[in-house]
Amino acid sequence: MKISMKTTGLAGLIGAATLAMIEPASAQDAAAASGVSAETGYIFNTFSFLIHGALVMWMAAGFAMLEAGLVRSKNVATILLKNVALFAAAGIMYYLIGYNLMYAGVDGGWIGSFGIWGADDAAALAGDYSAGYASTSDWFFQMVFVATAASVVSGTVAERIKLWPFMIFTVVLTSVIYPITGSWQWGGGWLSELGFYDFAGSTLVHSVGGWAALTGAIILGARKGKFGADGSVHPMPGSNLTLATIGTMILWLGWFGFNGGSQLAMSTASDVIAIANIYANTSMAAAGGVIAAMILTQILYKKVDLTMALNGALAGLVSITAGPDTPTIGAAIIIGAIGGILVVIAVPLVDKCKIDDVVGAVSVHLVCGIWGTLAVPITNADVTFGAQLTGVVSIGAFTLVTSAIVWLIIKYTVGLRLSEEDEALGTDAAELGLEAYPEFGKGSQRF
Repeated sequence: MKISMKTTGLAGLIGAATLAMIEPASAQDAAAASGVSAETGYIFNTFSFLIHGALVMWMAAGFAMLEAGLVRSKNVATILLKNVALFAAAGIMYYLIGYNLMYAGVDGGWIGSFGIWGADDAAALAGDYSAGYASTSDWFFQMVFVATAASVVSGTVAERIKLWPFMIFTVVLTSVIYPITGSWQWGGGWLSELGFYDFAGSTLVHSVGGWAALTGAIILGARKGKFGADGSVHPMPGSNLTLATIGTMILWLGWFGFNGGSQLAMSTASDVIAIANIYANTSMAAAGGVIAAMILTQILYKKVDLTMALNGALAGLVSITAGPDTPTIGAAIIIGAIGGILVVIAVPLVDKCKIDDVVGAVSVHLVCGIWGTLAVPITNADVTFGAQLTGVVSIGAFTLVTSAIVWLIIKYTVGLRLSEEDEALGTDAAELGLEAYPEFGKGSQRF
């Protein structure tokens, strides 16, 4: 992600041109040219990072509710704990290692530097606002993104993975794997130099999480009873579709921060107009995904599937995330609708491959992340299909290999999977010693 300060109107253009002839443009110059003081621009940009980051953080609640609704009741408490714990671990690891690895000294290369991130706002405190925003606001906004990638993995491998091995993988994903691939584009690395474009992370966030989830599901294996010896698929319905629906709507809301905040500036009218367009495109892509999924499930199965409609919304959101800034609303609806179609096709296809993805995250985040990234040139003439394909393939290959290595190391050292007895009992009782819905348990008493 790179800050882009824009000027609007004839006066703004004349002012910017004049400043450019005098000295190199800076965030402070751009703010002044746009008609607001440098300090005001600094405040608005910082506020944008903070409020949009808070919206993205709220997506953690959405993932928790979605996954809690789609797993069986005996695993609900564990999946909730994982979503809280992964967010905490992601923040700590991004502070200790991830941020600098992603942004410090990449300079067209493949990796940043190792080291603990530190705030640097001394210049702004002395009256120099050329940085454009408070450094901690930027760190906060970037940090909430990394937790999203880890959340994708959580739902896919649910109901049969041990808690602490999952947390070990989360630590590696958020401190090393995600920051390295992110540095290639958002950190100004080699993919950025090549012209790869991923505005808010269809590939850099969602596909990275999807590839990591896919390798984990393959290495971990399916839940007992999910697939028959003859290749048949045995449905394992979730515990609470109300929670799953609430989770989806929370994610839909949080996505406005995810995509809108990725404008990375709010100090000019053009920035605010861009954010408004991004919000509209984001929402309408989700709408297209819902309707497309509903229509296709009606055609294929003669009934509308709620879970597919929910995944259709998420598919549309993931699909538009790579380029929400350039489409018209009509184009955004089409991009999202294609995502909704893809997810309806991909979910049963993943099952046929005997890959057990509990919540359909691979189909939503990986498949639609790829589609959304490759679709950017359709509405953005400055982006080439070749650059997009290079980004998809290189990031996919790196994430697949590194994730597989980490999963396998964990498997053959501390172990990944619960015993058959514990899996049958449920992760809540086996690992936490409690139940999410104790009043409905076998030992409950009613008075």
